Amino acid sequence: MALDRIALISDVHGNLTALDAVIDDIRARRISRIVNLGDVAGKGPRGSAAVARVQETCEVTVRGNWDDFLDGIADDGPAEMVWWRDELTTAQRRWLRELPMHHDLVVSGRRIRLFHASARSPHIRVPFDHTPAEFDGMFRMTEMTGAGPEPDVVGYGDVHDAYIESRDGRTLFNVGSVGNPLDEPTPSYVILEGIVDGPRSAPFGIQFVRVPYDVDAEVAVARALDMPTADVWEVELRTAVYRGRQAGVSAPRR
Repeated sequence: MALDRIALISDVHGNLTALDAVIDDIRARRISRIVNLGDVAGKGPRGSAAVARVQETCEVTVRGNWDDFLDGIADDGPAEMVWWRDELTTAQRRWLRELPMHHDLVVSGRRIRLFHASARSPHIRVPFDHTPAEFDGMFRMTEMTGAGPEPDVVGYGDVHDAYIESRDGRTLFNVGSVGNPLDEPTPSYVILEGIVDGPRSAPFGIQFVRVPYDVDAEVAVARALDMPTADVWEVELRTAVYRGRQAGVSAPRR
């Protein structure tokens, strides 16, 4: 039985070097369908180019929290936020803020729901060490998801921390981050495998993939463009330590 494969990516955050490495890996595996779970720009230096690449390669992109708020940054806002906002074109900012909130599909008889952060909002975060109530909430029908049957499988991004958990016949997974991984400094994505639109039970798989890339090249771009917060961005890329926890942490010498 030939199985279909769909690649799921998330949280590119303007890191074009990592995005291109992941897309190259996806293409090398002869996977033609890519779904993006949001946060294409912001934090990294090439949000505009990343948006253009996602528009070229992804059949669906759902709205992340950065996609939702970048266009609303005020001119007198923090310098780095204004820089990331203005690095995008007006049309790109409009495209990001009008993206759908979720994407549903059926694979091997399983109802799958994909969104950025939670079933309630792209701004409400559910970490990997969530509570049972937070787990249950990821499968609920909400104002954001609309009415319909609850999913059997939920995939999301946002927390930049890849994991998978099954409980009570349901599976929750996080695809991790392409451009800003915070569990280990190697971009991750997920491959869904099964019979797409197949209403009956059939083989089904969720595979996590890690793709190394040229971190030095990406850091050099951020510095050449004089991107604000390039120093903390470099530490995040090299160590996977979130900028809010970087006190006393420095980037390894290269």
